[in-house]
Formats: sequence, structure tokens, C-alpha cells
Amino acid sequence: MKNYKFRYLEKLSELYPNIALAATEIINLKAILNLPKGTEHFVSDLHGEHEAFFHVLKNGSGSVRIKIDEIFGYTLSNADKRDLATLIYYPREKMKHLLSHIENVEDKHEWYKLTLFRLISLCKAVSSKYTRSKVRKALPPEFLYVIEELITETIDSADKTIYYNVILDTIIDTKRAEAFISAMCKLIKRLVVDHLHIVGDIYDRGSGPHHIMDRLLSYHSLDIQWGNHDVVWMGAAAGQHACIANVIRFCARYGNLDILKEGYGINLLPLASYAMHYYKDDPCDCFKLKTDLNNDREDTINLQMHKAISILQFKLEGNLIQKYPQFELDNRNLLHRIDYEHSSITIDGKVYAIKDTYFPTVDRDDPYKLTIEEEIIMHKLEQSFLHSDKLQSHVNLLLSNGGLYKVYNNNLLYHGCILLDEEGNIRSIKWGKQEFSGRDWYEFLDSYIRKGFCSPNDEERKLGKDIMWYVWLHPNSPLFGKDKMATFERYLIDDQEAHIECKNPYYRYYETEAVIDNILQSFGLNPNYSRIINGHVPVKVKEGESPIKCNGKLIVIDGGFAKAYQHETGIAGYTLIYNSRGIILAAHEPFTTTENAILTGSDIYSQNINVVINSTRQLVQNTDDGIKIKESIAELNDLLDAYRNGSLTEKY
Repeated sequence: MKNYKFRYLEKLSELYPNIALAATEIINLKAILNLPKGTEHFVSDLHGEHEAFFHVLKNGSGSVRIKIDEIFGYTLSNADKRDLATLIYYPREKMKHLLSHIENVEDKHEWYKLTLFRLISLCKAVSSKYTRSKVRKALPPEFLYVIEELITETIDSADKTIYYNVILDTIIDTKRAEAFISAMCKLIKRLVVDHLHIVGDIYDRGSGPHHIMDRLLSYHSLDIQWGNHDVVWMGAAAGQHACIANVIRFCARYGNLDILKEGYGINLLPLASYAMHYYKDDPCDCFKLKTDLNNDREDTINLQMHKAISILQFKLEGNLIQKYPQFELDNRNLLHRIDYEHSSITIDGKVYAIKDTYFPTVDRDDPYKLTIEEEIIMHKLEQSFLHSDKLQSHVNLLLSNGGLYKVYNNNLLYHGCILLDEEGNIRSIKWGKQEFSGRDWYEFLDSYIRKGFCSPNDEERKLGKDIMWYVWLHPNSPLFGKDKMATFERYLIDDQEAHIECKNPYYRYYETEAVIDNILQSFGLNPNYSRIINGHVPVKVKEGESPIKCNGKLIVIDGGFAKAYQHETGIAGYTLIYNSRGIILAAHEPFTTTENAILTGSDIYSQNINVVINSTRQLVQNTDDGIKIKESIAELNDLLDAYRNGSLTEKY
């Protein structure tokens, strides 16, 4: 009976049917191992800020400008370098702006030619770390052969110089220069970053998470570590009612209901009619929006919908808490604790004044019971979320390219935290008769989130959906990492003490190297050369906080992409570049507008901090891909042995 290894070699022989082809592939793979590793780009906590994200994506967190500096050095002025960088980010717009100042035809011809030479030099540099095959796959089809010829040829003779110039002159004479320049710019952006990591929270606060997801659908290589804001949207897409209410409430609070209505085609009319009916004479003062709307009528409707969905959320969450006593969240059921006579509420043994008790849809004898009208509204919303093709495609991307954590090239990536106890040890979580901690807990929750979408078992699928709500706000959620989500208190209680959300001890210990070493080891990583890339909690730079902790073993890259956080952080986010020469942390200035970036060359890239500088250049053989390639080489060598000892017969 043939063993498994031999059957595998038989299959492999279908791809490489003889010694010559197998040996050639070994040669190719060994050559790849000695290329420089591709550049990885890390971003986190985008929170719907699509314009700023698109700009960071275009400039590779400064990777494009770094390459320009490396190649052109002092041969270009800073102004020329800035114009060249902006041209690469926004080719058509920047060309239009620059050419509008050039009237002479010969001068335009000269500009085209000089720009093409510069772009070709850049293309040669950024493509040098890839195989010709990989570069060819990235080339725009309409200019494939011409670009390949230009970036692979060297001008080492008079004949080659003439040949080169004829190609460029022909591109210009045939009126294809602008299209060709755009194609070259797109190629440079594609090759500057080999792989993108998004360390959580694409959704909420900003107005364009759907635009971000649209862009990611076509991105060449990426992974996503889910944040709690992503998971609550996943729950909504799965039809989980409490998640749906949270998603709508967040959009209403930040004046972003258009994300749902126009971005995802969610029908909010039943909710709007309900809200206008019950809160038509209510100023809804406790539910002011975190935005400035110009239309008073729109503002009023948003306020009413904001209050309506918030109260509905408290009911839905109350029902979940009662359904799952094992969640141990009874202290977060607050509607039945309201003293309407004295406009107060008792929370954790303390009495607080409450600012609003006008809740016409709440039955004081059974406060968590939904009215028939509310049940109909939630059913309609559920169907609308389930049948939004765009939302479902975006969630499918999150599922196929994402997870709760990732280990990649000796870096441990997760959005939130590893739950710790008060002594800084990895805490155990009880779930029924089982206990989980750290990595196992992440994997357990990850598996149930996926079951919420695809389990054939109805009970498991229902539990999976409800676990997405659990992951959104539970103290045992490593994506949340706080003792409570004080939504009710922040809306309805003035006393700031009630608003406090105590962070998990992780955030006290993540500057302690022994704790970080323990976390890395629990994920099978060596603390001597591994590190954690973390998001979720903004780094308050203006208060002197550093994103680099434990001698670079942990890097927090949430620096405030969301405008709502920038007054706290003092910057507009961190991103990380990991190339063959080391790790660079990029701190960003607030993004103004795309128009400013095009017209003035303004950039949100502000400064780089070298976290790790490699003494020798990192090669593909030092990466996870390198490990896979080495395994393939070993298998191909086994195939060669099988051909040579007669176990398999060559085919020609």
C-alpha cells in the first residue's frame, strides 16, 4: 500500500513531470530565498477615516518618499522630491496641476520625458526585490511589455540610449504619456508595499468605513485583525439584534446614518417613523450628536433616532443578559433600576441623579420587553442587514482575510489585549466546564464568531451570533479589555465617576518586559527577536506617552487616526513599516484634504522613529514565506530522488 508521502510525490510529479523541470524550480526557489524581504505596512484603528487612510495607503507611510530620497539623494531639491511623491500618490490630479503652468509644447515634452526617466528609476529600485514573474503580474496589462522593457534594460551603450529615448519619445508623440505616467505611479505604489496588516477597528466614528472596505476588496495582499468595532458590525451583518442596535446607535451618534442608508442600503424608514412618533416633542438633550449638521430638520430626526435606538439597545441587551446568566452581566442591566419618582438610579450600590426619564416605550413593570412595534422594526432591520450585498461582501472579506490575532514573521498582531490578572499573569476564563486563557481564548472566540455565519447547527450558529455581541463589550473580551461599557451612564448621568471604565491589568503591565516575554512565549514566539503589534487604545503623545514599550518588544500603533481622538493624542495616528532593513514607526500629522495634498504637496507623514535597524539586510529566507519555500525545496528534492531511484517515472 502506498504511503501518504509517496502519494503526495505522485501529485507533485503532475506539476514537475521530469528531473529538468523539478531542478529548474529548485533553482528558482533558492534564488527567491536570497531576495530582500518585502515591505510590510501596519495600520490600526482607522475608524472610518477613509481619506486619511487612502493617503497613507498611497504613500506607504512614507515608504515612497524614503525610496525617492534613497535614489535621488541631493540630485533633486526637496520641492522636486515633494512634487514627485505627490505625483505618485495622485498622478492624474497632480499632472493636471503641474502641466497647467507649462504652455510651451517643447517644455511639456521635456517634462514628460524627465518625469518618465525618474519614474523608471524608481520602478527599477522598488522592483529589484521581487522576481521578474511577480513584477510582471503587477504590471498594468495595457503597458506590460513596454514597462517591462524599460525597467529591465540598462543604458550601457549608445545604441541602448537611442533605443530608450525612442521608446519614451514614441510614448509622448502618441499622446500616451499621461496614461503611461499614471500606470507607472500605480505600479510603484503596488511594489513599495508587499503586504498590508490592519490591526483592527476599521468601523465607527468616521464617515467612510464602507469606502475603506471597498478599497481593501481589491488590495493585493492583506490580513486584518478584528477590532471590537469590526466584530459588532459582523454581528449586525449576521442579523444579531443587539449588534444591529449598537451599529445604528454609533452611526446616529456621529451623524453617520448615511453609511447605513446610502453606503449599505439599510432601510431606516421604519425606525425613523417610530422615533419621530414617540419623541416628536422630546428635545432629546442627552442624545446630542458628536457632529455638526447643517440642516435643522435632519438634526432633529437624527436626535430622535439616536434616542430611540439607544433605548431599544438597552432592552435588547437586557434580554441577552437574562438569556445567558453565564455571561455574568446582570450588573449591566439598568432599566429596572431607575427610580422614576426621584429621577435617580442605583448602580453598584450608589444612587445617581438621572438626567432623562422620558422613556415612553419602556414598560416600567417589564422594562426589557419589546413592544410589538419594536419587534417588527427589529425584524425589518435584521432582514435589511442580512440582504445588504455590499455589507455581506465586506464581512466576507473580514472573515476570509481576518481573525482575532495573527503571528506573521515573528510579530504577534492583535487589536486589544491579552487578559491578565492583578499580578500580571495570563488570566483563565471559565466557559461552562472549560477553561481558556491567552491564545486558546482567542481561538475559542474566533471559532464561534465563524460559527455565527456558517455553522449548520442552528444552536451553534445562534450562539456564535450572540458571542459577537459578547466580544463587543464583555470584560472577558480581549478586544474590549475594560470592566464595563458605560454607554447608559455616559448618556444619562452627569457624575463622571459613573463613566469610568477600568482597563484590564494588561494596560498596567504592558511596560513590564517579563510580562510581554511571557505573552510572546505563550504564542510560541521567542522574546529575543519577536514583538507585539497592538492597537485599540490611543497613545497620548502630547502627555509624553511613548508607543514603543519594553525596548521595542511591544509597539502600540493607535495614535489617533479618528478625528475624535486627535485632541487627546496630539497626532493623527501611527503606522509601522517593516522592510528588509528594519522596523520604522511613522507618526502622522492630521490630514487636511486631498486637494491640499495635490496642490501644495502637503503630507500627513511627519516623522520616522527607527525601532529596529537590522545589522544585515533581512532576506526572504528569514520570513514565514521563506519557511514555506524551504519546505517546497525539500519536497522537490524528494521528487528528484524518486525519479533517480526509479520509484517514479519521468514524463516528457
